[in-house]
Amino acid sequence: MSISVQIGLLLALGTSFASVVGFLYKHRGAVESPAVNWRRPVWSSLVLFRSRWYALGIAIAMGSWGLHVGALALAPISLVQSVIAGGLVMLTVVADRLFAHSVTRREWLGVALAAAGLAFLAATLDGAGRDAHSGYEPATLLAYLAACAALGIAVAVTANRAVHQGGVLFGASAGLLWAASDVSIKALSGRLDDGAAAILLHPLAVLIALLSLVGLLVSARSLQIGKAVPVIAVTSATANALTIAAGPIVFGDPMPDDSLGVAVRVLAFALVVSAAALTPAPVRAVRAEAA
Repeated sequence: MSISVQIGLLLALGTSFASVVGFLYKHRGAVESPAVNWRRPVWSSLVLFRSRWYALGIAIAMGSWGLHVGALALAPISLVQSVIAGGLVMLTVVADRLFAHSVTRREWLGVALAAAGLAFLAATLDGAGRDAHSGYEPATLLAYLAACAALGIAVAVTANRAVHQGGVLFGASAGLLWAASDVSIKALSGRLDDGAAAILLHPLAVLIALLSLVGLLVSARSLQIGKAVPVIAVTSATANALTIAAGPIVFGDPMPDDSLGVAVRVLAFALVVSAAALTPAPVRAVRAEAA
């Protein structure tokens, strides 16, 4: 593994911790702010920023985003997201010890399974640690981004009509939108030699800004109506799973060519699916909170 890739993975670890802390501060600010109004997105965003906790969370998240961009520029997207996913286990510890959230055994187990499953994917990326793997076919990239964005919008529409699992569904929607943004960042990172002006004027830069801002508003709504740990876990797991998948699909990260590698990858996805089933709070618990 090259030095640049190792530095990228260290940046990814820092991204993971900062992301968790930023998320929890954004949750604290979102719950004390007026409900997001989809017909007035700009007003809703400005109102959220009136909360000092939400503004602090955004500031920390921006620092995390900067570390993430650096990690994606130096290391393969699959490895970067696997490290970030493995760091998801910090969510329950930080939420429980530093933010005084009541974390249930079900939530501990769900987050642990999600982190383990996503981290296992790194074990099936044979040979991915030699370079950054930034090359892609434009048609493949466009199709992948369109699929993530369309699915994210569809899930958000479903969440808006949901009675009990709206918070978790909005979280999954934000994760899908941010996955498309992260994949776009990775694609754009291969053009760093073109200069800052060329990068800022590239269509992908506009897409990154749009997906990030819409995802931010959707995420705020998920934090307003859902429990912090399940919502953050689902958001992170969704974003990480889709960006890890983009490694071999879009950027040509190596895939396992032996039966053991395939078995480990299948096990990894099974763990992620199991975590998705466990992480959302039970319907009875949601009804009790509503009451």
